[in-house]
Amino acid sequence: MTKSASGKGFATGEVVLVVGLGNPGPKHAGNRHNIGFMALDRVAGDAAFGPWRAKFDGEIAEGRLAGKRIVLLKPHTFMNESGLSVGKAANFLKIAAEDIIVIHDELDLAPGKCRVKVGGGHAGHNGLRSIHAHMGPDYARVRLGIGHPGDKNLVSSYVLRDFAKSDRDWLDPLIDGIADGFDRLVTGDDAGFQNAVALKRPPAAPKAKKGTPHQARAAASKAAKQREAVEKSLSAAPDNPLARLLQKFSKPR
Repeated sequence: MTKSASGKGFATGEVVLVVGLGNPGPKHAGNRHNIGFMALDRVAGDAAFGPWRAKFDGEIAEGRLAGKRIVLLKPHTFMNESGLSVGKAANFLKIAAEDIIVIHDELDLAPGKCRVKVGGGHAGHNGLRSIHAHMGPDYARVRLGIGHPGDKNLVSSYVLRDFAKSDRDWLDPLIDGIADGFDRLVTGDDAGFQNAVALKRPPAAPKAKKGTPHQARAAASKAAKQREAVEKSLSAAPDNPLARLLQKFSKPR
């Protein structure tokens, strides 16, 4: 079990608050920034949690899993004020940061990658920055890679654009894996959770053998040099049987 900055494991209490980050409304539903909402929608459906209802300046769905009361929260305060909703929920549920798990998009991970982290900085993520301000840093984060546009000036427009159709090749397996491993996540078994996600990951495309064109050119050059040496031998001694034998076997095929 991963330890928080306070030295405690995460998700150790009887109540666990799982927050998916995103922005409310149909305009943002398919955005890269809303991958946290997408994950919770899938979890709520697969685990047959109660219906979504308005509470804590957001939407919640509740259920029991692995002997714990699980509260799913999608803040509707928009990304930059996510901490307002999370703080209200934590105060009402009387839980500490160690029993909060936040699922969010991560620019610094390749698309489809998933990592669990407890404590630490917010790395410039505005949703995490807001939660830090209200709850401190000792909560767990499920970082879901969406890739980086390559230029920091493009980040805002990138995260607020919808996933491309081609992204479904890695996005759907990622969401499937989160749902499959969710019971391990809420019991603090981050390794078991990440393994469940990895099992859903599509196989990597085979890599081309490095150096093949270079090796082919080197072999052709070597053969040419051998033929040149044989021709010189024949010129110097036309009746040399060994040279004629070498000529026979050095001809291109």
